[in-house]
Amino acid sequence: MCGIVGAVARENVVPTLIDGIRRLEYRGYDSAGLAVINGSLQRLVSTARVADLAAQADATRTMGTTGISHTRWATHGAPTSANAHPHISHDEIAVVHNGIIENFEPLRERLEQRGYRFVTQTDTEVIAHLIHANYRGDLLEAVKKAVAEFRGAYAIAAITTREPDRMVGARAGSPLLVGVAEHDHYLASDASALSSVTKRVVYLEEGDIADVTREAYTVYDASGARVSRPVVTVKTSGDAVELGPYRHFMQKEIFEQPRAIADTLESVGGIGPALFGESAAEALANVDAVHVLACGTSYYSGMVARLWLEAVAGLPAQAEIASEYRYRESVPDPDALVVVVSQSGETADTLAALKHAKMLGHRHTLAICNVATSSMVRQTELTFLTRAGVEIGVASTKAFTTQLVALFLLTLTLAKLRGRLSADVEERWLAGLRHLPAAIQAVLALEPAIIAWAEQFTKKQDALFLGRGLHYPIALEGALKLKEISYIHGEAYPAGELKHGPLALVDANMPVVAIAPNDALLEKLKSNLQ
Repeated sequence: MCGIVGAVARENVVPTLIDGIRRLEYRGYDSAGLAVINGSLQRLVSTARVADLAAQADATRTMGTTGISHTRWATHGAPTSANAHPHISHDEIAVVHNGIIENFEPLRERLEQRGYRFVTQTDTEVIAHLIHANYRGDLLEAVKKAVAEFRGAYAIAAITTREPDRMVGARAGSPLLVGVAEHDHYLASDASALSSVTKRVVYLEEGDIADVTREAYTVYDASGARVSRPVVTVKTSGDAVELGPYRHFMQKEIFEQPRAIADTLESVGGIGPALFGESAAEALANVDAVHVLACGTSYYSGMVARLWLEAVAGLPAQAEIASEYRYRESVPDPDALVVVVSQSGETADTLAALKHAKMLGHRHTLAICNVATSSMVRQTELTFLTRAGVEIGVASTKAFTTQLVALFLLTLTLAKLRGRLSADVEERWLAGLRHLPAAIQAVLALEPAIIAWAEQFTKKQDALFLGRGLHYPIALEGALKLKEISYIHGEAYPAGELKHGPLALVDANMPVVAIAPNDALLEKLKSNLQ
């Protein structure tokens, strides 16, 4: 995921710009860059690490009191120095951008016809030139006119040498916030990027544009009206970015699962609508179905929840990939509960799916999320916050298991509202949930054996994961993890489907992982494996 940092300050902003994107390094990137105004625009980029960018800044003594920086994952154009952000137009306008401008090709053709010369393959260069084409002495107005022509998702920050103490940001479908300090102001895609300079932030809403100077900031909504957005004090944890005794953040976060689940359950004294917000009792009272929308690992948690909701709560349920749901025609049910699941609360496809569900007439929405200040939390009626803490590893671990806890609490709540959960059964389920941290700790103690098993995969090209019922989504998650982390191809199937095609590819060299707990389907699973 790309990262944006911008600053308008009294002193040199280069250290802040570099520190900000360094704090976003864990998200991954293939290039990094910055631009500052010091009479003229000074641009530095690197296709190595942020540390290389910092070394360049030191070597060239790059300084300025207004600037923007960026980490990039390539979408349009290869990861080269030319394609790295910021992008410059006519040595006057500099822009950084997260997201994808879907109509950049016709915009580019039009600008080329007007004489603009393009030196990259990126959609972001179109933004820089379009702002320049609309500039008439007012950066805010130029950005407003430019974004009115965009189709797609974006968060941008723009500066110009003609107004050296000003910065303008805009967002649609990608997060952006204003950082508020006593005499300086900032823009960032994530509050953690600004934790060294301020903990006070203003989250921009969909379609907002922010006009930022050293002394003040002003926010305009999608209609162009000046609006007031609340200033939020964010909490940051220094421990989250310290590895401690672990080899990498993913290992650390795997071992943090017991604590994350215990923290998520800490305030759960009993089962009831109050777990999901003040208005939950009324909103959940007449729910007749549940639709879970999510992406990736969060979608797999939704697949598990679908089975729980039907078996325990007796409610029709479905789980759908958000990027598919947002573009298809569906039959709305005003009494269905739409549940969106995301670790960050900023997953673009899930936010778009939520918006689509609301447009279709779904009245009741619930966010299961790990970030209290996220767009998703702000845009839903009800909320359940997992307490997984910051998840730095790209592959989700503790967020996934806490999402499952949250979805099971929702299942029990709906079952109770429908008269399907007696007091003694409720207590048994709660006791089981509270036992989870200890149970997971026991599994984590098997790490030496698991490492030995993993060595058997290192020279394999493919692997097969099998599960039945609730454990098929877990098999999917296992296959995803193998692909994400080791780059070994993994596929998951319901075990009963093995004989309907996949068995043709299984040979003595292919490892097969079966999710095989001692439940009602164990004997059938054994039969499949034999």
